[in-house]
Amino acid sequence: MADTKREIERKYEADEHAGLSDLPDLTRVAGVSAVVDKGVTELDATYYDTADQRLAAASLTLRRRTGGADAGWHLKLPVAEGVRDEIRAPLSDTVPRTLVGLVRSRVRDAELLPVVRLRSARDVRHLVDDAGGLLAEISLDRVRAERLSGGDGTTEWTEIEVELADDGDPAFLDRVEKKLRKAGVTRSGSASKLARALQETGRRPRARAVVAAAPVTAGDHVLAYLRTQRDAIVELDPAVRRDVFDSVHAMRVATRRMRSALRSYGNVLDRAVTDPIRDELKWLAGELGVDRDREVLTERLTAALDELPRAVLAGPVRGRLRTWAQARRSGSRRHLIAVLDGRRHLDLLVALDALLATPPLLGAASDTTGKVIGKAVRKDFAKLAEMIAQAVELPSGADRDLAIHEARKKAKRTRYAGELATPVLGRTAKSLVGDMKSLQTLLGEHQDSVMARDALRDLAAQAHAAGENAFTYGVLYGHEERTAASVEAELPGTWEAVRGRTVLQGPARRAKGCPRAR
Repeated sequence: MADTKREIERKYEADEHAGLSDLPDLTRVAGVSAVVDKGVTELDATYYDTADQRLAAASLTLRRRTGGADAGWHLKLPVAEGVRDEIRAPLSDTVPRTLVGLVRSRVRDAELLPVVRLRSARDVRHLVDDAGGLLAEISLDRVRAERLSGGDGTTEWTEIEVELADDGDPAFLDRVEKKLRKAGVTRSGSASKLARALQETGRRPRARAVVAAAPVTAGDHVLAYLRTQRDAIVELDPAVRRDVFDSVHAMRVATRRMRSALRSYGNVLDRAVTDPIRDELKWLAGELGVDRDREVLTERLTAALDELPRAVLAGPVRGRLRTWAQARRSGSRRHLIAVLDGRRHLDLLVALDALLATPPLLGAASDTTGKVIGKAVRKDFAKLAEMIAQAVELPSGADRDLAIHEARKKAKRTRYAGELATPVLGRTAKSLVGDMKSLQTLLGEHQDSVMARDALRDLAAQAHAAGENAFTYGVLYGHEERTAASVEAELPGTWEAVRGRTVLQGPARRAKGCPRAR
């Protein structure tokens, strides 16, 4: 079992001969009633990483620590500056499987090795309020670091840490820091003890970070966009495994953005190379969507139930909806984790790395005028115009439902093409992205209605088979039919307004549009 703790802390430089008694009187910080001496604790931590330090490169730390109240394995995941989520697991001789899974997207098949051993003497004080409640912990650490692999030597330093109490107000740390700064205490130049130890005990000086040059060519812009999506997929992996809110949806969107870019800008990157990768991204998005689609439907149907008058609520509708929503949930979660641990997913991550390292650029990739990027956006917009024109001409029914769903997917692709194009086309592309997002929302409401009606038919059949009253499902079904009809009536006018605002020259302006709203 592993648990999670949100850690909010700040580190400060300290003279090797300094002690906490040398600090200013922190009872003068607003809210602090007393400073309680908690004594000195001896800590012994061994940090693990791959031979090429993939975890350190991503600001992740994995350690096995003894001493103190939280002995065990700790994995720290960055959230924001000075904020990390610490995942804890019980003490054991080997890295716990739970933590191995959380770093798999970084580590892949590489071995986790002990790289640094840190032994610290930690002198701790608690800053407490009038009621004795903990506000923050301030500690002075005298650290000795020993390199175990990838370098040699030892180093020593002293630092001060101020860690906010659980559920504390981060503004409190600002007040403490103001007091420390007045006393000449400055922020540490290292983000973590591990970062400092690696820097000071490596065989070679730490290489300076390489800052990517600003995109210039069409190829540069496409690769920058793809790199952002690849990074999102990798970074979201631990959150998906932990079932963090919206993480599955965010990873799914990243796969869609990448797939769309590879398709829309197929004249920049060779599709003979990228199409197989698109297929694998589609597979991953499908696996991620198993739970997500049902979650969205459950939220929709629950909200609709809440709006119904009691007079039309017949039978155990809420209970059946909960049962339907939870069906296969635990099994699908286990399946998703197995997917992320599986060979196919790891091979996809390797393929994405290879694509970005040695991109199969075509001749159009060298364009610096913006014409190639603009043409791709116009092409997607023109195709969208044709699809919407076709959808509004069809009579209501299954064929129109499918046509609107396909138009929605095309609106997404056009939106993502516009996102990539924004650094090149500026306000024109930014405006298009906003319009495509609104159109996507409208068309998504229609598709959600289609899926909700399918679910309601399923629920009604289950209720009938169990001898329950199915009347309420019919009421909800009628509501969803009216929602779909409303979207279909609104679509022509909405699309005409979008066409009128879109400043795109070329094929998109000549494309056949849908009839004007009457």
